[in-house]
Amino acid sequence: MLKKIAQWFGITFVALLALLAASYGFLRLNDGPIEFFPWFTISIGGPFRSGEIAASPANWDFIKERAEIEFQTLNPATSRTVWVPVVDGKLFIVSGYMNSAIGKLWKQWPAAMQDDNRVLIRIDGKIYEQRLNRVMDGPYIAPVMAQITRKYFGGSGQPIPGSEIAVTGGSVWMFEVVDM
Repeated sequence: MLKKIAQWFGITFVALLALLAASYGFLRLNDGPIEFFPWFTISIGGPFRSGEIAASPANWDFIKERAEIEFQTLNPATSRTVWVPVVDGKLFIVSGYMNSAIGKLWKQWPAAMQDDNRVLIRIDGKIYEQRLNRVMDGPYIAPVMAQITRKYFGGSGQPIPGSEIAVTGGSVWMFEVVDM
């Protein structure tokens, strides 16, 4: 009896791994990130295959109230949906959970930026060729964290004392979007 249970457990485990591998492959072949559910759009996908290259905007305020955008790393060529804090016309991309075990497994793109920080940002069918520069200190940390709190967690939008510790301590990686 125990041998039969172990055999079924093994078969189920292998089938689950095969399903995960097939799903991962499907995601990587898609034109950009896939929206799983309307309330869960932070997802991954393949490289952009549609959209037209556009000149980089001098000011990103036109997406200040937008919840999410798509962006693609070039090496590896994968895309994802991310939240978008905009402060003083500057666009930032922030990745949390960087010191946690799940973050290290789930969020590999920030580390890839150390080798190749070029990205493509797709908004309304327009693709902007940009770079991500990591921000580890400076005047924008507290306002960006305040924007994230306001937009996604119902905060007031006022800087929260000590919020910069998440960035300076490395649990949150913050990037400023800059022109190529």
